Amino acid sequence: MEGINKTAKIQFFFRPFSADPEIQVGIFVAFLVMYLTSLSGNTTVAVLVQTNHSLHVPMYFFLANLAVLEIFYTSAIAPLALANLLSMGKTPVSIPGCGTQMFFFVFLGGADCVLLAVMAYDRFMAICYPLRYTRIMSWPLCVELMVGSLALGFLLSLPLTILIFHLPFCNNEIYHFYCDMPAVMRLACADTHVHETALYLISFVVLSIPLSLISISYVFIVAAILRIRSAEGRHRAFSTCSSHILVVLLQYGCTSFIYLSPSSSYSPKMGRVVSVVYTFITPILNPLIYSIRNKELKDALRRALRKF
Repeated sequence: MEGINKTAKIQFFFRPFSADPEIQVGIFVAFLVMYLTSLSGNTTVAVLVQTNHSLHVPMYFFLANLAVLEIFYTSAIAPLALANLLSMGKTPVSIPGCGTQMFFFVFLGGADCVLLAVMAYDRFMAICYPLRYTRIMSWPLCVELMVGSLALGFLLSLPLTILIFHLPFCNNEIYHFYCDMPAVMRLACADTHVHETALYLISFVVLSIPLSLISISYVFIVAAILRIRSAEGRHRAFSTCSSHILVVLLQYGCTSFIYLSPSSSYSPKMGRVVSVVYTFITPILNPLIYSIRNKELKDALRRALRKF
């Protein structure tokens, strides 16, 4: 009981990127610019889809929901990270605060991964079964798939967060800029073998099953595209799918590096650098990639800009 009481009183601190205040301010400015760019880009995509009737189709419904997820996903990390950059790592975060951040980060990240698989299924149905697409991908099914993505993210995040925060902590300096699971577990003064195994298994399920479904979908998609006689039709189909593939590679590549690497080879320094990619850079690239590669979205953006 005494150990639990001591753990409950712990406040975590995040290790600064640098001991030089000027470098910290430079990193703060870079993070702030990336965060604001991510917010504006994803908000633009969500608003464009909502306000343009021509974009009220399943593909853009999922894209708008992906943009909203990215907004909340980045917002779960950025404010605390920015505060710590300015304070040189002196801004404390309580055990409940750290647990809340971890829960929402994993919840939204897990839902993000499942939603990318749903989007691949949507493209599979659109390209391989175009005549039956509108009947199969009905609006009730789209809503169910979106709710299912959120539910799976929630069910994966909650038990992991509870499991990790039942550990006793002997150290309070996190070698990271947010409460990431591998970084927090390194502060425990107890055997974390069970926790590491649980994290690895759940991460493997979250990443491998959706990625397998995405890969299978694209095998059929590519085969169907190659059978299209029109060169313009093939180009349009490849253009739509290539945007999704780029986002998948970015998201799954970085998260696999962090969560599927053996704990013995985990590098806190490298983990922190790679985490910047999928918490700040990827949310910027998602709307940019889809906007550049998607004609309908570009046309909607041009029409919106003309009104101003």
